Amino acid sequence: METKSQVKFIRMSSRKVELVIELLRGKSVIDAENILRFSKRLAAKPVAKLLHTAVADAVHNFKMSKENLFVKSIVAGQGTSLKRWRARAFGRAAPIMKHTCHISIVIEDRAKQK
Repeated sequence: METKSQVKFIRMSSRKVELVIELLRGKSVIDAENILRFSKRLAAKPVAKLLHTAVADAVHNFKMSKENLFVKSIVAGQGTSLKRWRARAFGRAAPIMKHTCHISIVIEDRAKQK
């Protein structure tokens, strides 16, 4: 059985989040939590929170064991961008794009997979 969770509109570029989630694909949940705990990247915090939510859903709703769970897939996609303007010389303006991203995770039980 697999459990899906997602978080939307994280105020961070999807490229920055992708650097963190590449480390987690295919890893056990316990290993993934340790990787995120010691990662120095700022994107590790929302990804760790999402992983914790997915594990809590699997344990509470489907009575899965945390030791048997692994990260089946994790994806960071581009969200909407907040468009802002910055004043420039001679009365002009330059755009500022404040990017957001959506992160989706699927965790699965190793015992049920086989």
